Amino acid sequence: MAHHDLVVIGTGSGNTFLDERFADLDVAIVEHGVFGGTCLNVGCIPTKMYVYAADVAETIRHAHRYGIDGSIDKVRWTDIRDRVFGRIDPISEGGRSYRVDRSPHVTVYFGHARFTGEGALSVERTDGSGTDTVTADRVVVAAGSRPSIPPLLADAGVPFETSDTVMRVEDVPRRLAILGGGYIASEFAHVFSALGAEVTVIARGPKLLRHLDETLADRFTEIATARWDCRLGRQVTALAGDGSGGPGEVTITLDDGSTVVADTLLVATGRIPNGDRMDLDRAGITVHADGRVAVDEYQRSVSAAGVWALGDVSSPHQLKHVANHEAKIVGHNLSHPGDLRATNHEFVPAAVFTEPQIASVGLTEAEARDAGYDIAVKVQDVGDVAFGWAMEDRTGICKLVAEKGTGTLLGAHLLGPQASTLIQQLIQAMVFGQTVSEIATRQYWIHPALPEVIENALLGLEI
Repeated sequence: MAHHDLVVIGTGSGNTFLDERFADLDVAIVEHGVFGGTCLNVGCIPTKMYVYAADVAETIRHAHRYGIDGSIDKVRWTDIRDRVFGRIDPISEGGRSYRVDRSPHVTVYFGHARFTGEGALSVERTDGSGTDTVTADRVVVAAGSRPSIPPLLADAGVPFETSDTVMRVEDVPRRLAILGGGYIASEFAHVFSALGAEVTVIARGPKLLRHLDETLADRFTEIATARWDCRLGRQVTALAGDGSGGPGEVTITLDDGSTVVADTLLVATGRIPNGDRMDLDRAGITVHADGRVAVDEYQRSVSAAGVWALGDVSSPHQLKHVANHEAKIVGHNLSHPGDLRATNHEFVPAAVFTEPQIASVGLTEAEARDAGYDIAVKVQDVGDVAFGWAMEDRTGICKLVAEKGTGTLLGAHLLGPQASTLIQQLIQAMVFGQTVSEIATRQYWIHPALPEVIENALLGLEI
């Protein structure tokens, strides 16, 4: 049995706060997968590298709109893949090496952790060589999440990919079926269709990206159905195919009797917290109904003393920038127990890196109305400003929701080029309490730059 001052379970954002403040402590890190967590290895960073390649391909494919004739001679998938992981894998290995070889106060356990009691863990080694018993004064649960696999699919015995595996396939599938209608499905549909696959998206809901403001969800669904074969409002009733786990044809039967035949099936039906695999109850750690570790505003377990949690395993937002914020809070609170800071989840932005790009912060129109606000709404087309003309943009919009009378900006929702960048100035304005009038009139807006779409939307709000 080994005792430590602090144990951190997970090497994603949980690994980021262990700086000089903890140099005098005996610290342990437990990792059951690849060092560096979801974002680095199978999430945000590699997916966006693929997205950028897809964006380039789409730019070439549509260059004729600008009087330029271009064509794609070949998509070198393995070169794209190796560019991505030729950068990602060394970063992961560098993080591993730093903790194992150059952090003398840190012990790294490679294995799966389960609680056996308060402050007590059993770590089953990844290499199968045995089990380590570990105790600690304080434990940080930062174990992340994993792809959710519907029971029907799990029991069907057909081969499938998830976001954890699909980026390392050997070639672009000729026919790719994607099960799911959220951001993971939408991003990979863009990537693989841009790089040459015939994409079919199968979703239970009547539209894609249903969590977005209704105007954006409707607009994106219209765009997506023109680009991909979208089977919306459909349930999978049966699957058949080569169950060897290798490439093979899969036939998907839907509840209307139709079928989809694909070379590759990508399951993108969301992610679930990993806490259900850790015997949390043995340590008295309470979880929410959806499996998330229940924490207070300081990221402490609401029920188990000395236990903290952060990121996908506990957060209501499965976003890397949220996990990083929570890690900073945990790092401060662990090192300054007499000066606790609270997590701020007030204005959490999110982006979907599909085509067109999407970004959102604050309340949707429906949420604002349901909350009882007297609101003003403005939808501004990107194509109405000069740079939008230059880009020949015909689908982009900026939708703003504000409170009448006060001029408080309640929500901002962008669909179109550079949406994830453009929204940042509105996030800042909301955080610092600027009114719609102040945002619109107390600064210069560069002409003819793309942010003019935001200026025009602000000026169009009748507040």
